[in-house]
Amino acid sequence: MQNFSFLESEIQWFSQFLQARLEHQLSKTSSTLPLRVAMPPSVAGVANSNYAATIAQYQMTWIERLVLLLTLLPHLRPEILDWFFVKNPTTDRPYSEFGGVKGNQHTGFLPTGETAAFLVAGNDLALRAKVLDLFTPDHYFYKANLLRVQTTDNDSEPFLSGKLTISKEYLALLLTGKAYEPTYSPQFPAQKLHTALTWDDLVLDDEVREQIDYIRTWLTHSHTLMETWGMKRILKAGFRCLFYGVSGTGKTLTASLIGKTANLPVYRVDLSMLVSKYIGETEKNLAFVFEQAENKNWVLFFDEADALFGKRTQTNSSNDRHANQEVAYLLQRIEDFNGLVILATNLKGNIDEAFARRFQAMIHFPMPSAAQRLILWQNTFSPATVFEPTINLQQIAQQYELAGGSIINVVQYCSLKALQNNSNQITAEDLLAGIKRELRKEGKMV
Repeated sequence: MQNFSFLESEIQWFSQFLQARLEHQLSKTSSTLPLRVAMPPSVAGVANSNYAATIAQYQMTWIERLVLLLTLLPHLRPEILDWFFVKNPTTDRPYSEFGGVKGNQHTGFLPTGETAAFLVAGNDLALRAKVLDLFTPDHYFYKANLLRVQTTDNDSEPFLSGKLTISKEYLALLLTGKAYEPTYSPQFPAQKLHTALTWDDLVLDDEVREQIDYIRTWLTHSHTLMETWGMKRILKAGFRCLFYGVSGTGKTLTASLIGKTANLPVYRVDLSMLVSKYIGETEKNLAFVFEQAENKNWVLFFDEADALFGKRTQTNSSNDRHANQEVAYLLQRIEDFNGLVILATNLKGNIDEAFARRFQAMIHFPMPSAAQRLILWQNTFSPATVFEPTINLQQIAQQYELAGGSIINVVQYCSLKALQNNSNQITAEDLLAGIKRELRKEGKMV
């Protein structure tokens, strides 16, 4: 409740400032506005308020607090901004300096960068320049993906004519105190990975585990490396790695476990929704995903990555040129991302060499050995099941070369067959039938 109590005091301060600004602008009674019409509420001693904590975290100036509130008000108290609908009696149209746009469904006033400039600066050009500084890529508004001026479709229009938008993450944090998780949609074609498994369930050889530990070490110590040790002047931000190997060898599970043990969300990007046949759309879709993930400690996982990050071709047509431009754009976005990016593919040779040179880790997930397959067979069946006496799992592991994912499919098939027969016994006939099903999928003779 204290969060909303503090917000009420902040909104009251904003309303007083807005009234003073409008009176000054419309009456022209003085040349300058007393900027501190009302001092913003103090955050000292305010507990249990995400809003106050965010102000303190970034040491916000009164200008930054004013712009943040302006951006939030359409979500909180849209009626406060109705004052901006007043018309200029001279022109019989809205005041140009108020800025603002109308939404498709929202009937209230939606502030733009111009609205922020008017509210803070009025006709003061020096103060207006300070407002412009708030929306540069160097400002924490942008870096932390807190708020920004939405770019307009027409590049010839003034920059500040773009709508002020607050990220859904901060909107949720400031108003509810809960972390925002984007939902899978055409606008955000990525799904959060979850797993109930642990590292003990993942059967890998020592060399692969050692390389995975390298990634986990980066997640633990990257801040110390870049900031405390000062390596950010030499090293690029972020970490890029490639997982390659046949399907079912543990690439997706490894990505999930890396995020789980580091307490970081892992989002698997759906390339089928990301890639578009229309020129510029793929880049636009990818840019949105990276913008959502920027500065949030997300892990981005691109499965079957060669569909998007494949080799460039000879430019024999305009389509070839566009495809190559896409690859170049993707390369740049991945290099600029400050988090962990994992690309997974069945064939390493399908990935463009320009990407390969920029990976900090390239990890091969081989087919499990006979000894590893035996562990997978033993660990995957439910303890509630029993085996027909003729079943020899060690012999099965030696005879049939299957990846972990295929073994899981066989176990599911056998288990369902047992349940279908009102039994908990795994029969040799069902086990062999399940193995043959998997081998046929891979085009192997059985």
